[in-house]
Amino acid sequence: MKKNKNTIQRFSKVWLSAFAFAAILSSCTDLEIEQTDSNFRDANDSSFQGVTDPQSFVDDIYNQLRGQIGDQANLYALSEVTTDASLVPTRGSDWGDNGIWRQLHQHDWRPSHQFIENVWNQWNNTHFRAAQVLSDLTQADPTLKANASFLRALGMFVILDNYGQIPVRDVTATPFVDPEVISGQEAVDQIVSDLNDAIAGLPTVGPGSGVGDTNSPLIKATKASARYLLAKVLLNKHIYLKTEPATADMNQVITLVDAIAADGYALEDDYFDIFKNTLDKETIWFIPTAVGNRIWNGLHYNQSPEIVGGGWNGFATLAEYYDLFEGDANSNAPGSGQEERRGVVPNGGLPVSQVDGGVDVNDNNIADGSSVGFGFLIGQQFSDTGAPLNARSGKPLTFKRNFVDGNGNPSLINNDETTGIRVIKYNPRFGGQTEHEIFFRFSDAYLMKAEAMFRAGQDPTAMMNVLRGLREATPFSNAVTEQDIIDERGRELYTEFWRRNDLIRFGQYTKDWELKTPSEVGNDNRNLFPIPANQLILNPNLVQNPGY
Repeated sequence: MKKNKNTIQRFSKVWLSAFAFAAILSSCTDLEIEQTDSNFRDANDSSFQGVTDPQSFVDDIYNQLRGQIGDQANLYALSEVTTDASLVPTRGSDWGDNGIWRQLHQHDWRPSHQFIENVWNQWNNTHFRAAQVLSDLTQADPTLKANASFLRALGMFVILDNYGQIPVRDVTATPFVDPEVISGQEAVDQIVSDLNDAIAGLPTVGPGSGVGDTNSPLIKATKASARYLLAKVLLNKHIYLKTEPATADMNQVITLVDAIAADGYALEDDYFDIFKNTLDKETIWFIPTAVGNRIWNGLHYNQSPEIVGGGWNGFATLAEYYDLFEGDANSNAPGSGQEERRGVVPNGGLPVSQVDGGVDVNDNNIADGSSVGFGFLIGQQFSDTGAPLNARSGKPLTFKRNFVDGNGNPSLINNDETTGIRVIKYNPRFGGQTEHEIFFRFSDAYLMKAEAMFRAGQDPTAMMNVLRGLREATPFSNAVTEQDIIDERGRELYTEFWRRNDLIRFGQYTKDWELKTPSEVGNDNRNLFPIPANQLILNPNLVQNPGY
């Protein structure tokens, strides 16, 4: 039976209650609270007559993204903490949380894992509410419909990418009707159709003329952001269909990225300046949500005076991820031979208020600035006056490569305060609560094009060397390989929500890495998260993913 795409959206029976309260969890401090939704119908009301105020309704869907993207748990945790790029060890009693963080890094999660349930609820809510705007019963102008098409596609993409199947409900159906489920080609076709509608109806907005308007409470989608998401879907399409990459899809990715570039988006020099709350050519779409979760969750309690009590001493990265970057394996101080993206640890400095925040790893003046460095923080950390910092034990605050317990054995529990290299892209010297988190960035699109060229049988080496030149990294001397491409994406896009997606596409999500549960190495069932157990009970059309 052919479905009307304006009414196919269906959702699980728990949607009435699952989103009426904030669903964000954190270990120590969390800066984002999701807004409640006052637009839900009564469970017994099947007389949907359309959204009465579609402008406010669409604005509210965008507003909900502030919590969904700004959070340190949920989608961010599933996208980054389940990979080699991020982990959260238990240090003393800190960050224990009944093992909820450790399970992600070890690939030892269960269908009842709270973040897995939250992502399912949040992003199904996103695409269901967008479908209400797209209903023929809602009187919305073409631009609002285009925004709703983009939002429905975004919500469905997140669910498909993480769970492999999407529950969809006719917006006019009573909540007690079992939602249908789409997957594979049907799901991809629906997302692609929505994004083509979004591209047709959204405005053309170049960099610095709206998308980077820091005074706007909402940064809405544009043709460029819809093209970016469509390129992302097509690049991953063969994963969803369990086929080989199609040359036609790869050529379309190339065309889409070229169209984004034609709108004025381009690579930027000065890597860490991209993550300031300023206009730039790289940012395709940012979410006006505070970046504090990206700053404080890894810093030590004694670091940085911008907030009382310093950081939260949680998130870190594996040494093997840090070693993807050029430079001294044991130092990230100025002059350590590192590429720009690996950043630098200042060894002295002036008060934060007295610096402009520029960073160049080959500039010895980088030492002037802040107690908090850029990129990967390893070794001795310093105060704003240049004095070496101590941990709470009184011992030097030296971030170390490895994670060990009190007996020196590799472990994710019983760590001290100094284990693990810390990672920071958004810096407190630019504002600890700045509402400017980048979600879609041109360098990602640029690397998507390079990957599409490679998968279509072309050589993207010269193109990738342009990016490496801007990042002060040694150019590739030979034709790039598939491993070169995934490694370059890891160097460019860390902490930006894409590591899990990338590793799956390159067949490396289930590879061995430090502290992963040995029995889970090579377990391809982990490429999808489980359907939450309560959803299986409520909707018999859902089928649990293999391995759960």
